[in-house]
Amino acid sequence: MARAIARGQGGPGRLSSALDYAVNPGGARIRPTILLSVAAACGDDRPALSDAAAAAIELIHCASLVHDDLPAFDDADRRRGKPSVHRAYSEPLAVLAGDSLIVLAFEVIAAAGAEDPLRACALTLHLAQRTGMPGGICAGQGWESEGEIDLSAYHRAKTGALFMAATQMGAIAAGQDPDPWEELGARIGAAFQVADDLRDAICSAEELGKPVRQDETHGRPNAVATYGLTGAVRHLDDILSGAIASIPSCPGEAALAQMVRAYADRIVPAGARRTVPGE
Repeated sequence: MARAIARGQGGPGRLSSALDYAVNPGGARIRPTILLSVAAACGDDRPALSDAAAAAIELIHCASLVHDDLPAFDDADRRRGKPSVHRAYSEPLAVLAGDSLIVLAFEVIAAAGAEDPLRACALTLHLAQRTGMPGGICAGQGWESEGEIDLSAYHRAKTGALFMAATQMGAIAAGQDPDPWEELGARIGAAFQVADDLRDAICSAEELGKPVRQDETHGRPNAVATYGLTGAVRHLDDILSGAIASIPSCPGEAALAQMVRAYADRIVPAGARRTVPGE
């Protein structure tokens, strides 16, 4: 990520600073970790291209957080334990920072394209489809402005899109067919959405480093409201079991299953487990 963000430095000083602020220090870097894990499981014969794809997907994710926090959307004051970009740098610079990160993501893939031009083109196309319309994260945000929300499409686009991009781009970077990897990404994305709903419901703002009860505040549907706390935890476990079962046959299948299990342990809030009898 350091090399990727360095490409965007120079020019207007405050905007350059805002780009670095939006990306560092990072969160869990879950999406690039999944991408690299899938690439490794598939043989990863172009590691420089895999690294570029991983950086690109994290840049898109960071851009989405900058835009999500804006007053026009969630109007969130904090992100990752510090003031959100629009609070630290102003709303206009936050818009520009988010836009710049999106452009930078595609620049990073293009710069690594000489490793394998056909794979780089496929990575670019796939990331674009999972970022924009009609099924990317922009579409996911757009559903919140509709009078009636298609809940499945909303979650698949808003949360699932970049997880599907992570698994499928990992396969592409390693020269494999991305189609069998879509289900794994969709299931991980669905699990992350339920886990995020649980964190929003039971964790404090201090624990998360960002505002909580956002779904309730903005009238958005969530798993806890639908299933209750106990039901949401059980639903999450079912999704993760299905995710492991959906891993396509590949040389690194066992290691990838282990990574998904470790990921599952990380994303479930500790307090949520205490709501389930026998846990």
